[in-house]
Amino acid sequence: MGASFCGDSLELLSKIPNNSINLVLTSPPFALQRKKEYGNKDQTEYVEWLANFAAIVYQKLKDDGSFVLDLGGAYEKGKPVRSLYNFRIPIHFCDEIGFFLAEDFYWFNPSKLPSPIEWVNKKKIRAKDSVNTVWWFSKSEFPKSDVTKVLTEYSPRMKKLLEDPEKFYDPKKRPSGHDIGKGFGKDNGGAIPSNLLQIPNSESNGQYLRGCKALGLKAHPARFPSKFPEFFIRFLTEPGDLVVDIFAGSNTTGFVAEQENRYWLAFERELQYLAASSFRFMEENADEDDIRLLYKEIMSGESREIVHHSKQLRLFERVKRYPA
Repeated sequence: MGASFCGDSLELLSKIPNNSINLVLTSPPFALQRKKEYGNKDQTEYVEWLANFAAIVYQKLKDDGSFVLDLGGAYEKGKPVRSLYNFRIPIHFCDEIGFFLAEDFYWFNPSKLPSPIEWVNKKKIRAKDSVNTVWWFSKSEFPKSDVTKVLTEYSPRMKKLLEDPEKFYDPKKRPSGHDIGKGFGKDNGGAIPSNLLQIPNSESNGQYLRGCKALGLKAHPARFPSKFPEFFIRFLTEPGDLVVDIFAGSNTTGFVAEQENRYWLAFERELQYLAASSFRFMEENADEDDIRLLYKEIMSGESREIVHHSKQLRLFERVKRYPA
């Protein structure tokens, strides 16, 4: 239901019709002091750099569309004080581009290693940074969203209450003065999720990593787990909607969108990352020769269905027709 393209996201975004995308979900290179192999901007230029993409995203989103941006925190160079770059971004996007900040989320990754090394491991004067800020921007005050699609499992206490509300439920007024009625004991299929997403990033298997290992390739160093895009794709879109990742990396977003029956587009400027991301879409029992052939053909510039130009035209034509 989608396609990946190797190129500059600014140029590729410009080819998509205005008011046609339901969700742009992405994690751009963070504004870190240490340069990463996948490329990242300095903090001083980061906000303006990212705003160039956001301005085009705003044009391409449908009126009820959303832009979800995952950003990691950073420290000032040589000092144990936090950079404010990721907080300047929502102010700039809302004041200068026209976005609304629908809600702020926080992704807690319990498996994240202690960092930064200087202040946490060596001098031990800071706690480890294990939370990413996730900004949910919308084009209007009322974007498409349905929290019932992302309900979480009830707590053991709530499950017990639902089994026998008369026996275990004793509604009382809370210290805040908020009254809780007996309707609170209704089974709604799950609990309303909070804006703190606890998702470990500790995947050690899967078709993508198996393919990288088989070919001796280094996996993309900044992957996010499938549960992360899954939450926002289910929350903010419906089957048949269009999801776009403008910094696709290993294309977790596109793969999850495919599983969730959404159309998708993935843009990535580094060909080796795009080529390896195709492993996600291969059969689980694909042998090493098939994996190697697929990677070799994409790296050599030969077209595969996932990057075929005619597929691009067909998909873009569907996007043009979709608003009608």
